[in-house]
Amino acid sequence: MIPSKLKAGDEVRIIAPSRSMVIIGEDSKKIATQRLEELGLKVTFGKYVNEADEDYLTASIEHRVEDLNEAFRDKSVKAILTVIGGFNSNQLLDYIDYESIKQNPKIFCGFSDITALSNAIYARTGLVTYSGPHYSSFGMLKGFEYELEYFKKMFFEDEEIEVVSSKEWSDDAWFIDQENREFIKNEGMFIINEGIAEGEIVGGNLCTLNLLQGTNYMPDIEDKILFIEDDGAADKLYLLEFDRNLQSLIHMPEFKKVRGIVLGRAQKNCNMTKEKWIKMIKNKRELNNLPVIAGADFGHTTPIITFPIGGYAKLYAKDNKINLKIKG
Repeated sequence: MIPSKLKAGDEVRIIAPSRSMVIIGEDSKKIATQRLEELGLKVTFGKYVNEADEDYLTASIEHRVEDLNEAFRDKSVKAILTVIGGFNSNQLLDYIDYESIKQNPKIFCGFSDITALSNAIYARTGLVTYSGPHYSSFGMLKGFEYELEYFKKMFFEDEEIEVVSSKEWSDDAWFIDQENREFIKNEGMFIINEGIAEGEIVGGNLCTLNLLQGTNYMPDIEDKILFIEDDGAADKLYLLEFDRNLQSLIHMPEFKKVRGIVLGRAQKNCNMTKEKWIKMIKNKRELNNLPVIAGADFGHTTPIITFPIGGYAKLYAKDNKINLKIKG
């Protein structure tokens, strides 16, 4: 199921299935709401977006699920954006009203920890969900143009989208200092293994996706193109952590029919050079016949594209040329 595209006047509901909105600064919230309203959208908020446990910085499981289920059931809501990521949105999986989601298909968008929800909803209902900016992402004052462009292409237009690398990227604490930003020249996507592939997309944050393995919430990865990334929490151990998390996916029986892999950009503190990416992938014989590219604009740096989980990708990676198209 592909949800309807957005148009002026549509209502977008903001919910916090992971961390609470209390951690978002007032200035950022003001900018985020204004940006969405400039798209012609009506912005509303879940009842419990500002509830926060002292240790988890989230609302209770019951309240987070209530806001999510209510957003899907409400016929006036056309899209759902998550506030931000975190660590424990997979706590909600047993309590989501998947039948209601099937009856009320609509846009559901977020990234990072939200990967658990996006992939589980797709697996249980067939609804195409989206890895893309949070509500909090819209609060970025500078350097948001590319991210906004791909958000609009995905949700307001119906054409196939060609993914072209951003001209620059950032990995600074913009939410603390909106004015003094560091932007880095983007060297763009690069080929690790050549090849051509087409197929449905599954993925998002790799370590979060792996939390679904062995459960009823893991999407089928057979015949899929995997879009995967991870955050910089492992710091200098990123290479080792990403390697073993990827290996865990490779060990799944269905992986034998995966059609291709698109790797998102690592954070600056991870020291992931082009050479390290190539070494990691080339060391895995299971990937020898798969097209693999890296350096794509998604993950925990900015800007990011919006891509459809359950949507479609075409990947051409040959003769030093990359052509990546998505639709959903």
